[in-house]
Amino acid sequence: MAEAKKAKTKKEAELVVETAPVDNPSEAKLEVENLAAEPNTATAKAGKRSHKAIEEAEEKQAKQERKASAKSDDESHKVKPAKPARSKAERAGKKYRESFKLVDRDKTYSLADALELAVKTSPVKFDASIELHINLGVDPRQADQNVRDTVALPAGTGKTMKIVVLAEADEAANAKKAGADAAGEDEVFAKLDKEELDFDILIATPSMMPKLGKYARLLGPRGLMPNPKSGTVSANTTEAVQQAKAGRVEYRVDQSGIIHLAIGKASFSKDQLQQNADAVMSSVRAAKPASLKGIYIKSIYVSSTMGPSIRAEA
Repeated sequence: MAEAKKAKTKKEAELVVETAPVDNPSEAKLEVENLAAEPNTATAKAGKRSHKAIEEAEEKQAKQERKASAKSDDESHKVKPAKPARSKAERAGKKYRESFKLVDRDKTYSLADALELAVKTSPVKFDASIELHINLGVDPRQADQNVRDTVALPAGTGKTMKIVVLAEADEAANAKKAGADAAGEDEVFAKLDKEELDFDILIATPSMMPKLGKYARLLGPRGLMPNPKSGTVSANTTEAVQQAKAGRVEYRVDQSGIIHLAIGKASFSKDQLQQNADAVMSSVRAAKPASLKGIYIKSIYVSSTMGPSIRAEA
């Protein structure tokens, strides 16, 4: 019964057996029973009885059992609460922790005492900078409240500044006599063309400013672009160089309304740091915006490089 074997289903096989003449009916019946017992995997469609469906059902059931088991485990074992985050003092090094213990966090020190304590708590081996951090009640997004000015520190900054002057021949000669490290037109432009920014301050005369336009992207992000507000654009290059050498610094509020300014070194005497701090505070108070309402100086903190902060009286 070759036709019965070729039939795809039992029903088709029975129909072949009934319609086709056979010599041995029992043999034909046996062929039909064998066809029903052996699944035709080549032609079986995906359904509830297919191997694929059975495997998917078993996998789904196993997945549900795993979820139920995991849920019961979570209920039986409660999650432990997370440990509180450690403070900066707890995460810092041994020297910082020792310095931190010397500062009373609940006390507001006088400015003189805060400066003295900042020197004492410096944890580094090099000559650290002493910094003032002044929090102002201004909105830097308002043009008239964007506090910015320059101040000459009486005791200097403690740092040797390298000054370059962009000026005509006569003014360049005067600048070199005043102590400029490099001056002139060709010399300075050669440095800028090679992107050799091996200087701290760039001073320019007003007539040279248009020529600096093409270097704005080079100088601007580094804070080296001359600006009249910072005193680096001046017709009198001799005076500008002398002020820069004497310790003139520029300050301005950041996006949070805070002024960050180094006012000296840990190697300075107490009187030198006090003079510089007084000069900065006088300048900041004088720069108070007329449109500001409310508290101007919210808080003052003093710190050394990598040292703990100390709250000072505003």
